[in-house]
Amino acid sequence: MIKSDLKFRSETTRFDEAHVREIVASSGFFNKDEILVAVELVSERLQKGVESGYHFVFSEMNNRTVAYACFGPIPGTQSSFDLYWIAVHEKYRSMGIGKKLLVHAESTMREMGGSRIYIETSSREQYEPTRAFYLNNGYSLEALIRDFYAPGDSKCIYLKVI
Repeated sequence: MIKSDLKFRSETTRFDEAHVREIVASSGFFNKDEILVAVELVSERLQKGVESGYHFVFSEMNNRTVAYACFGPIPGTQSSFDLYWIAVHEKYRSMGIGKKLLVHAESTMREMGGSRIYIETSSREQYEPTRAFYLNNGYSLEALIRDFYAPGDSKCIYLKVI
C-alpha cells in the first residue's frame, strides 16, 4: 500500500544520474554495463533535452527519488513508444509504486501521441516477477526472440495498446 505522499515529476535534474544509478543497482538484476546505460540515458537527456528522445517520470516519497521510468517514441513509427526502463528502489518494492509509476508513464506517452507501448525483458527465471508485472498491467507477450542475450536467455517483447 502506498502512502499518500507519492509524487511524480518529469523534469530531469543533475541529481538524477545518481538517483538512477542507486535505484537500478539496488535491484541486483543489472550488471555494471547495464547500470551505465541507464545513467547514460539521463546524461543524454540533460545534455540534449527533448531532442534526446528520452523522457522520464520520477517517483518521489518524502523528498527522495524512489523509482523512475524512461521511455521514448520509436523512430520511424507513427505512434509507438519503447518503455526502456522502469525500476523501483529495492527498499520501496511491494508498495504499489511500480504500478502507479507505470500508469503515470503510460498517460504521459498517450498525451505525447502514443498508442502502442513496447517493453523488452529477459526470459531468465530471475525476471519472472518482471514478466508477471507486465502481464498483470495489461501487456501481452508479442514476441520471443530465442537466445537473444545469451544461450538460454531469450528476449521477451511485450505490447500494450493504449
